[in-house]
Amino acid sequence: MFERIVVAIDGSREGSKTVPMALDLATRYASKVTVVHVREHTKYEGSDVDLGPEIGADELVDGTVARLREAGIEADGVIRRVAPGATPEQIVEVARETDANLIVMGTRGMTEWKSLLLGGVANKVVQHAPCPVLLVR
Repeated sequence: MFERIVVAIDGSREGSKTVPMALDLATRYASKVTVVHVREHTKYEGSDVDLGPEIGADELVDGTVARLREAGIEADGVIRRVAPGATPEQIVEVARETDANLIVMGTRGMTEWKSLLLGGVANKVVQHAPCPVLLVR
């Protein structure tokens, strides 16, 4: 049923709930999991500003992939670097590229206020995803 799962992680406490759900589903369905982390960057006074969490993107993705592999799940990771607001499109693009059967992601990410202003990453992914989306609260 779910041969290929994309799990979106953002480094937030709320977003960390997605990994156990993806691990459970991947175990049940013998799925391959692609961990995707989209890191937003912007320019400020000539410098590149990372808008992501304090934990580095590589560390976040590598740690999640290792956790899945330790559980016997075939997993890999993808990091995308984008301008603010482009996160939903990148999650959908990774789902298309991997021919995913399911996207697992949180309903709230780094900041609730930002998601209200942008219309919500989860909402945009649900609207444009090529497959079902499981939102974890």
